[in-house]
Amino acid sequence: MGGIVEQTHQTMRNLIAILQEAGYDITDVVRVGVWLEDPRDFWSFNKVFGEYFSPEHAPARACVQANMMVDCKVEIDCIAYKRN
Repeated sequence: MGGIVEQTHQTMRNLIAILQEAGYDITDVVRVGVWLEDPRDFWSFNKVFGEYFSPEHAPARACVQANMMVDCKVEIDCIAYKRN
């Protein structure tokens, strides 16, 4: 399962694959919801998160602690929007 860094990278790879399958990319993401098992993981999570979202395209984000997560340290969902 790995630590927070490994799990965040894998979660972001999964998110990107789902976005691409739907015809979007990471720059189309406008909002992200993040659930962390342990709030002490925030700074490590945030460093990895910054590798995927540039400061110029940082989506709105909510990050909360989730006590009901089993066998994972992070969960991420997003809303993507593409102008036609």
